[in-house]
Order: sequence, then C-alpha cells, then structure tokens
Amino acid sequence: MEHLSVLFEESMQGLDIQPDGTYIDCTFGRGGHSKGILSCLGEKGRLLAFDRDLAAINSTNAEEMRKDPRFELHHGCFSELESVADQHGWKGKIDGVLMDLGVSSPQLDDSERGFSFLRDGPLDMRMDDSTGISAAEWLAHVEEQALIKVLFEYGEERFARRIAKAVVERRQE
Repeated sequence: MEHLSVLFEESMQGLDIQPDGTYIDCTFGRGGHSKGILSCLGEKGRLLAFDRDLAAINSTNAEEMRKDPRFELHHGCFSELESVADQHGWKGKIDGVLMDLGVSSPQLDDSERGFSFLRDGPLDMRMDDSTGISAAEWLAHVEEQALIKVLFEYGEERFARRIAKAVVERRQE
C-alpha cells in the first residue's frame, strides 16, 4: 500500500516554495513531503531532511532521493536542526521548515516496532531502534511513581495509579 503524506497540498502551499530556496523537512518519513519540495526547487534550491527512524533512512525512497545533489538526509533528531544547518552555512538562510510530527503509519503497521495496539509484537516504541532502551526494558525497571507520572501526564490516563500498581505487581510474580 502506498504511503500518503498528510496535508500534502496544504504543506506545499504553506511553504510557498521558491525555486532557489533552502528548505528543511524535519520528519522525512517515507519522503512524500520531501519529494514535493524537491519537485518545486530549481538547480540552486536545497533540501535537508531529518529522520530518527533507520527504516526511513534506509528506505528505497531515501536511496533514490539521495541521488539528487540538492537533497541531503540526516539520521538524527530535528532538535539538531540548528547545529546541522550551521554546519551547512545555512544559519539565517532557511526559507521554510516542515514538521510532520508523530508516529508514521509505517511505524504503526510494523508489529516489530511496538507502537500498535492492533498487532502483537515486542514492546519497543523507539523512534530510533538503534539507540536507548525499549519500552519493555523501561517497564521492567521503572519506579511505580515515575510510571504513574508518565501515564497520567503524557498518556492522560485517569487510571494511571491502578495501571502502574498492576505493572509493578506483575513484575514481582
């Protein structure tokens, strides 16, 4: 199934892409928005894309797009945007930035990633599965109060205390 970029036309209109402009796509994903930006750029236009997900970095779309000298794909988090743009000499020269935040549909569709409630698989939930610990490893060691805080503040879960208590009790079995 082909991946469709969310709000593609609206994103292209909002960026108001100029042929010789310099743009950043902070969430490459499967490259839909980046392809759209590149299609509007002239020879002197430039696009830098970011993604934390190695599956996105190593995708067929990414490999194909890397052949375009106007395009560069950076494996990392968009929090590195300022330093990476500075390394390119782009500080103060960026014409537009696109951020399509959240989990991508390919991440949800792949049961091995651990993001889906609909498919069984390991509980991983890392955007970049080459770094950090999985959600399963975290749950095996997190203190009950810290788990309550995460469930309540980030998950807006009203039963956070009950869930955290059940997790801790289950670990002790």
